[in-house]
Amino acid sequence: MTIDLLVPFFGFSEEMWRLSTHFREEIFRSVAKTDLPGFTFTFLWDFSNQEDWEVVERMCSIFREQQIPIYFVELQANVERRLKRNVTENRLVHKPTKRDIARSEENLLRSMKTGRLQSREGEIYEENYIRIQTDELTASETADKIVRYFGLEGT
Repeated sequence: MTIDLLVPFFGFSEEMWRLSTHFREEIFRSVAKTDLPGFTFTFLWDFSNQEDWEVVERMCSIFREQQIPIYFVELQANVERRLKRNVTENRLVHKPTKRDIARSEENLLRSMKTGRLQSREGEIYEENYIRIQTDELTASETADKIVRYFGLEGT
């Protein structure tokens, strides 16, 4: 949501990414002070990029300082499935930056070539962590699997 907010003003520039990270951190600080039952955050994590590791740690520290549990869910899908999902009606309605399909597809393919977008076995050592291969799962099936795995039923 922060990316879609900022791209109309700054494009996919360094300034847009800086502001997006800043906005996210401020949103997290505000959320950590509330009694919300949960908060979902998605992040395209390049595991080969130390800066991405640092961003994730900063975000997590906001919640850790408040003793709020964090659940890591690594979603994996092959390139064909990701390209197919990238143009679904739901994604295009809710993510304006995806509507330029050629650019969005180019960005997706480039990110897969230039970064390591899947963790190595044992690389994420968080207590609350699950990796899910989603190629054959719907979003609802994936969500159900996450809820069951972490025992979040009724929350």
